[in-house]
Amino acid sequence: MTSVPVGRAVREAREEAGLSIAALAERSGVSRAMIAKIEREEAQPTAALLGRLSGGLGISLSALVARVERPGSPIARKGDQPLWVDPATGYRRRALSPEPHGRLELVEIELPANTVVGYPPEAALHRHQQVWMLEGELCVRENGSEHRLAAGDCLALNPDTAREYRTTGGCRYLVAYAR
Repeated sequence: MTSVPVGRAVREAREEAGLSIAALAERSGVSRAMIAKIEREEAQPTAALLGRLSGGLGISLSALVARVERPGSPIARKGDQPLWVDPATGYRRRALSPEPHGRLELVEIELPANTVVGYPPEAALHRHQQVWMLEGELCVRENGSEHRLAAGDCLALNPDTAREYRTTGGCRYLVAYAR
């Protein structure tokens, strides 16, 4: 399993986008001090914070997490799939796709019991997303609506929408992103 050096990924993505720390702070709503700490690996960001940073960078959270080097293979072996764990909640996000910057991205999410994760609208990046429940139950809130999902259910998400994911008993689901 590849552990993702999140600070390096944020710094590289910021530099590739031609942004200063101040510009990323303004675009993401995350303080310059916090961004600097993350880039120096002095702070582990939460899922919500990474969602804000990825939105400010103009890339998906899964693309940010998957910035570790991968061989140019059409197969992403389980042991090579980047895994990121939220230090605050234990939320686990595994980038499954061999080409995380391609037209389709698949991400496996595991939420521990009693977890709530929220994302701002800019984290959606105008893309089509669907959530397919693998295990457990999940409540997704967006646009004033609440969707309760169980294993086998699939939900198409609205673009450009703030979202909250909540589970009481823990769950595992797949997110498919299409550009």
